[in-house]
Amino acid sequence: MIDSLASYRRIVVKIGSALLVDQARGLKTNWLSSLVADVARLAAQGSEVIIVSSGSIALGRKILKLGRGALKLEESQAAAAVGQIALARAYSESLGGFGLNAGQVLLTLTDTEERRHYLNARATIGTLLAMKAVPVINENDTVATTEIRYGDNDRLAARVATMMAADLLVLLSDIDGLYTAPPALDPDAKHIPVIDRITPEIEAMAGDAASSLSRGGMKTKIEAGKIATGAGVAMIITAGERMYPLQAIESGERHSLFLPSGDSVTARKRYIAGHLTTAGRLVIDAGAIRALKSGKSLLPAGVKRVEGRFSRGDTIDLVSETGLTVGCGLVAYDAKEARQIAGLRTEAIADVLGHEPRAAMIHRDDLVLAPALRLPGGSGAADRAPASERATQTAEEGREHHG
Repeated sequence: MIDSLASYRRIVVKIGSALLVDQARGLKTNWLSSLVADVARLAAQGSEVIIVSSGSIALGRKILKLGRGALKLEESQAAAAVGQIALARAYSESLGGFGLNAGQVLLTLTDTEERRHYLNARATIGTLLAMKAVPVINENDTVATTEIRYGDNDRLAARVATMMAADLLVLLSDIDGLYTAPPALDPDAKHIPVIDRITPEIEAMAGDAASSLSRGGMKTKIEAGKIATGAGVAMIITAGERMYPLQAIESGERHSLFLPSGDSVTARKRYIAGHLTTAGRLVIDAGAIRALKSGKSLLPAGVKRVEGRFSRGDTIDLVSETGLTVGCGLVAYDAKEARQIAGLRTEAIADVLGHEPRAAMIHRDDLVLAPALRLPGGSGAADRAPASERATQTAEEGREHHG
């Protein structure tokens, strides 16, 4: 079904603990090397790859000799603290062997939902991609108590995929796709190669975790699929224990493909536009309006006046100097700083704020134009840009301060 993963411009690959860590021998270095070879091949063909990796707790408990029994919460967190260092080193060394840099990013589900954290995380990951580094993301298990007790990285991977406007999410698991029933329990269960839509019937097919190292199961994978496909991201579930697991998908090994039900950019902008109330507004000049119509971000230089009290990540309105509603978006500055830099060119902002500024007041990906200003086929010219082009434009628009 999938001739080439390289046809997807941005791919998120999720790796389960059981694939990376053997309970007796520890890290499966040969398997990791084969996966990284797949990632390097895709990168060389022009795809951007983000890795979401489980394994810190499983690896840490092996290093700390904690045995195979159930761990207390504080033991899980201690194991994660130790295992994450070893896991990051393994990825860095493996990717380095192919001339690629690894960038570690620790997140929780909260970081992908709370708007301020969301903006910082997305900017960091986007900058890593623009610099041709491979982001390696894991849950921050040392503090994320809820995530340790429920689920695994499946949902986090789906949220990362939607946050980064990925085209494809690949869940490498201990099962080769979705079946009509758990195959370990029902010998008559049939594999489902393509899922057009996640229905209640599809959800009912999910079973429990198949491995003692796994914290999720098919249920969390279906939940991840609902998040991803609803935001326009295709999803694949396949068995990952094979060597070169991504190449195996292209070679025709069994997998289940979940088709997207929407467009990722449209879904994100629908979220922004769906806010019933906004926290403030920016009055912008005619030059800024022309720039927005051509698909550019809103820079501080185009802002004439700042109204209201808002925090970074809040939704605010954009209006012209004559009072015409231009659109709305997620603002990259608090109201106080926005007032300080309104009308200033980028090179003058650092002296005013005392730190390296964010390039945009509102980034193009966080902006929804009013219907009268939209170009045919989307919410603006930016909506139709491919992921690789959006990443390049993001980098060109400047560096972002993550304070």
